[in-house]
Amino acid sequence: MIDQLIANIKKTNAPIVVGLDPMMKFIPEQIQKAAFAEYGETLKGAAEAIWQYNKGIVDAVADLIPAVKPQIAMYEQFGVAGLIAFQKTVAYCKEKGLVVIGDVKRGDIGSTSEAYAVAHLGKVVVGEKSYAPFDEDFATVNPYLGSDGINPFIKVCKEEKKGIFVLVKTSNPSSGEFQDRLVDGRPLYEIVGEKVAEWGSECMGSEYSNVGAVVGATYPEMGKALRKVMPKSYILVPGYGAQGGKGADLVHFFNEDGLGAIVNSSRGIIAAYQQGKYAQFGAANYADASRQAVIDMREDIAQALQGRK
Repeated sequence: MIDQLIANIKKTNAPIVVGLDPMMKFIPEQIQKAAFAEYGETLKGAAEAIWQYNKGIVDAVADLIPAVKPQIAMYEQFGVAGLIAFQKTVAYCKEKGLVVIGDVKRGDIGSTSEAYAVAHLGKVVVGEKSYAPFDEDFATVNPYLGSDGINPFIKVCKEEKKGIFVLVKTSNPSSGEFQDRLVDGRPLYEIVGEKVAEWGSECMGSEYSNVGAVVGATYPEMGKALRKVMPKSYILVPGYGAQGGKGADLVHFFNEDGLGAIVNSSRGIIAAYQQGKYAQFGAANYADASRQAVIDMREDIAQALQGRK
């Protein structure tokens, strides 16, 4: 799957993943009204609004980007109806040829970890048949429980030719409370990065591993160090745009070949029409605003990579 992701990145010349993290405050009034007219102000109505909103954005940007990253919590908050919208979104994006990174941040051990891996990346057996419940291409995984939590995912990745991104250094302000703590004189995130490289060595694609890492754009110096620790691991970089990360912060996340990283932007793209810069599009043309935000992000990253020393 990492080979497919890289092929998509090369094809679009855009190391960008769009975070499909819908919130009701992002969804234009006309979409909400239509959904509520059909299903009422219910969880099902909210889920329908999410689905139609996502569909509009995906239709507008699918030819520009290699991948999307739906964050499952934004769907789970609407219960079973929300999870159906998540499932429909994943399937629709795959129909469009996009790689889907399920941002599910699962982390457990034993049979529980196996069940999570099966739900999101694998197949579950029912009688004599098997089904892929959510069928994402990658999933994000929390490594706090150690190898017992990661190995079931790696097993499914090998079986299904899929991948994971392991949380190493996250973009949130308090991430350092644990991740920056020194262990034998070294920051914990660096030790986790070494484990990612080790796990990844047994799950390789052509050039890069199917086991990648999540490293926030808000910590560029740490990204530079981790790039060296994990030379064959793709880095998923959140924190661009709304969280403060800029193209110039990203250069060291990439290898000299211009590969090795993919940068996420969520509300900076999907809610672009609510920003002053794209206000001229208006709510009616929210998807066109998202398309322009992707084009601008692609240019920002390209300029940063061209200008790096």
